[in-house]
Amino acid sequence: MNFPVHYPVFFTATISEWKHLLAENKFKDIFTNSLAFLVKENKVSVYGFVIMSNHIHIIWRVMNDFNPVVIQHSFMKYTAQMMIKDLRNNNPELLQQFFVNAKDRKYQIWERNSLSIEIHSNDVLLQKLNYLHNNPVKAGLCLMPEEYHYSSASLYSDNKIKWDFLERWK
Repeated sequence: MNFPVHYPVFFTATISEWKHLLAENKFKDIFTNSLAFLVKENKVSVYGFVIMSNHIHIIWRVMNDFNPVVIQHSFMKYTAQMMIKDLRNNNPELLQQFFVNAKDRKYQIWERNSLSIEIHSNDVLLQKLNYLHNNPVKAGLCLMPEEYHYSSASLYSDNKIKWDFLERWK
């Protein structure tokens, strides 16, 4: 069976109004668990990621005949639903900060326009990996990229595997 070839994609999503919802590790874990699920289901390969307090960056490639737009949409929808569920149960006051009462939703966790850029060269992919791995350093969260837990940096700096869903870009 011949499947279409999908290029790796640099994907960025931001929490609504740049709120720092992802500061809590339990919300970061929603992402790592979701990425692990997508890899286990052979829907994506994940080459790099970082989860900051108000945004995420991922370098991934959609596998086989899966539609990249559908994968991205379902990933965003699922993670938003899980965060809303947690907020509803544990912090309804914070949940109200995301109230929009729009026609298609009651709460808006993500900014509407996420960034998704196909990567067509090895040099650009390595530049994007370097960019996302240095986000925590620029934010003053660590001195070296590999010190930040919610990132793929340690895989590239010292071959340390913290996340079993990651695949090292060759």
